Amino acid sequence: MATSIPYYFSERELVVALQQREARAQKIAYEKYAGRMMAVCLRYVANRDDAEDVLIEGFMRVFDRIDQFRNEGSFEGWVRRVMVTESLMYLRKNKAWRQEVPLDDLGGEPDYELADANLDAEALIRLVSQLPDGYRTVFNLYAIEGYSHAEIAELTGISEGTSKSQLSRARALLQDKIRRLEIDYKPANHYGKAAS
Repeated sequence: MATSIPYYFSERELVVALQQREARAQKIAYEKYAGRMMAVCLRYVANRDDAEDVLIEGFMRVFDRIDQFRNEGSFEGWVRRVMVTESLMYLRKNKAWRQEVPLDDLGGEPDYELADANLDAEALIRLVSQLPDGYRTVFNLYAIEGYSHAEIAELTGISEGTSKSQLSRARALLQDKIRRLEIDYKPANHYGKAAS
């Protein structure tokens, strides 16, 4: 006989309830983590509708494979890895993530001084979301998730060299986008002209 699940539980109690296939625990886990996991999915799958599909598939995988969680690290971290993997599977299936942009389109070498540009997190996330799928994927895996190029190669089926190249190109594109933002938004001086 199934036990009644309290509305609030510790992460450990939630995991145990999920392993017992408690429907209410699944609902609580979804409500607790869906917002943060949607943000993860959107970093890889820029289209909101597709990201929602990935999120749902990811939670189905979490619930189906909950017995694989070994209480090593946080449950949320494990769910996050599932969502990243699900996002990569989506991109691989749609073959969109291997797109590249010619380096000639970048307008020269990136200026790493611009890394200190006064962008808020939301603006930076928006810029990252505008990267081609392949660049965005490698950038997120490396810069956000902390994977090495060897791990990225294994996860995505590309070579380490391709991972490094896509990261470099992603950074160059981001720098170019930041440079353009700074040019477009230079503050005007008291004579109404853009400050130099």
